[in-house]
Amino acid sequence: MSWEEEVREINRRRRLAKQQGGKEGIAKQHARGRLTIRERIEALLDAGTFQEQGLATAIPDYDDNDRLTGFVPANYVVGFGRIDGRRVVAGGEDFTLKGGSPNAAGLRKSVYAEHLAVQYKVPLVRSLEGGGGSVKGGGGRRGGTVGEPVYATPRFRIIADAMGEVPVVSMAAGAVAGFPAGRLVASHFSVMTRYTAQIMIGGPALVERALGVQLTKDELGGAAIHAKSGIVDNVAEDEHAMFHQVRRFLSYLPASVYQRTPRVVSEDDPERMEEELLTAVPRDSNAPFDMREILAMIMDEGSVFELGRDYGPSQIVALARIDGQPVGVLANDNRVYAGAMTAEAGQKYRRFVEMCDTFHVPIVNFIDQPGFMIGPEAERSATIRYGMAAVCAAAQATVPWAAIQVHKGFGVATAAHYAPNNYVLAWPSVESGALPLEGGVAVAFHREIAAAPDPDAKRRELEERLRSARSPYPRAESFAVHELIDPRETRPMLCRWVDWIQPQLDELTGPTRFPMRP
Repeated sequence: MSWEEEVREINRRRRLAKQQGGKEGIAKQHARGRLTIRERIEALLDAGTFQEQGLATAIPDYDDNDRLTGFVPANYVVGFGRIDGRRVVAGGEDFTLKGGSPNAAGLRKSVYAEHLAVQYKVPLVRSLEGGGGSVKGGGGRRGGTVGEPVYATPRFRIIADAMGEVPVVSMAAGAVAGFPAGRLVASHFSVMTRYTAQIMIGGPALVERALGVQLTKDELGGAAIHAKSGIVDNVAEDEHAMFHQVRRFLSYLPASVYQRTPRVVSEDDPERMEEELLTAVPRDSNAPFDMREILAMIMDEGSVFELGRDYGPSQIVALARIDGQPVGVLANDNRVYAGAMTAEAGQKYRRFVEMCDTFHVPIVNFIDQPGFMIGPEAERSATIRYGMAAVCAAAQATVPWAAIQVHKGFGVATAAHYAPNNYVLAWPSVESGALPLEGGVAVAFHREIAAAPDPDAKRRELEERLRSARSPYPRAESFAVHELIDPRETRPMLCRWVDWIQPQLDELTGPTRFPMRP
């Protein structure tokens, strides 16, 4: 006796499951300029490595004789694959079926995605495109069970737990609303396409019905909105550029918190010293300069991968490598609010430090911090609260930390740039104190300035006198920094530090815990 007939039926159902929304549904997806979920997974992963889970999961329809008469595939695809040889879990909604709104079978597979990544301790990559739930079929008066059992584990528990154990990445190449939008922000890295993606809590029809406001999907949640809102970290020009960013992001991180960061062989000379670093910071304290150029000259060539450039833009966060070792990079962009920490910059800073701490990625911090942003808008946006959360994140960090004093370091905000046992290098261009000279002089000498025949001239005289007394040498003489260095020495010094911390990184594994922050 053979089971050949049943095996043929198994294979038939597997073929049906791969038909997605049929030729018509797939053609509509392509007409919108978007790939199908299966095409996305194949383009993202190393060729031929996808191992799908739930090959024949579907919503079947049987006649009175238990013969299959209808077969709607689960509109969520998930499975294992490899990126640059490393195993990952990849999954996402199938927009060709119900516009990605999960059918019963699809919902179960989508919930399983996080479980699969956590169980096998590998990164999770989601390709999100859909509108979440639907009011259709939600009456619950047909004799079946309604809702989840009272003893069920909350659906969002595994989504939250995954972020503490494995790298989670979310991509948006179409409209993402409701539950999928919630999933998207529950990620360590999120990226959307510039022209085809929108991310919304509720779509245009819902917004118009609830608020009487008519907006397009792009006006509600297009790339121009969310590059600045912080909902996504980066924007990609198209889907293939998006896949490249995902692959690059994951290359800096371990597969889970139970592994160390993946150091690679670097072809960049660890003793390389760039002459331009000597003149990178102007002598005029208020003259702007390009911090990103400084980072590019010090990090391994071509390794700087910036996140969230348009959100909290006075703060730069990036992943990079030093002598092949992945590091998190923090730096101030003095061309935006002189590098001051705004509410958005504080949130960006804290979140990045927490991600590095979670995956035990050492941090290199280039400091040019004039303080917290001040003024009425800064007060309305609760800058001091989010700034202090950033300070606490640094103060409680467990990863190796190098601090490079490049330029300014004033006020409480500067405390966000130092962690326990940090390695501190200072450039001769550094200035520090309780307040910047300009503001500090105005406060400390306000009576003397007001009484002068020419208050502006008096203020400038005091500023210049105090600035000339700010020598870089006392810090080194007092061992307040490890070394006062020629800026050109920064890369060699950091490469040596990277070698020193390797034993720490070998042992620094497992989940990270931190308490409530402001």
